[in-house]
Amino acid sequence: MIERFNFLRLTQATALKPFDCDNSDLNEFFFKDAKEHLAHLLAVTYVLEDDNETIAYYSVLNDSIREKDTTNSRYKKILGLIPYALRIKYKSHPAVKVGRFAVNKKYQSQGIGSELMDYIKGNFLDNNKTGCRFIVIDALNNDRTAKFYKENKFDFLTLDDKTDENRLMFFDLITFATHR
Repeated sequence: MIERFNFLRLTQATALKPFDCDNSDLNEFFFKDAKEHLAHLLAVTYVLEDDNETIAYYSVLNDSIREKDTTNSRYKKILGLIPYALRIKYKSHPAVKVGRFAVNKKYQSQGIGSELMDYIKGNFLDNNKTGCRFIVIDALNNDRTAKFYKENKFDFLTLDDKTDENRLMFFDLITFATHR
């Protein structure tokens, strides 16, 4: 489905097309912050658009998973995904963070978000220039967002944290590689 749209990496010269995902923070990031993050080498934003509007966007940046990011039992679960000889060599485990991820409200619940998430996963398996084992995301802490990421095989780094505005979630790219 996403093949019918144009896909581009945001640059300072990119003309931003209309976009509304029904979340003021995500809208504001797209229109006011994405280019500034790019200019300061903090995040790169990718845009899915047609001739008239932005369909979706996401931004990515480097990150890692560290023991202090989660509970001891959850960290042990993550470590269990990595062969022992490799896991003892690192104090943190390489990840890419999807800093922002949003779909235009006119296109929500049509599968575009999941298709775009699979594209991101595939891109980091096929075109990964630095090595990263995990994708992490600060998901909005609400049932709809959690359901979307759970359907896309993300898991919580913390077990039950209903008080924060966001919840850290992760996806193990190895599982995607074996199911392609």
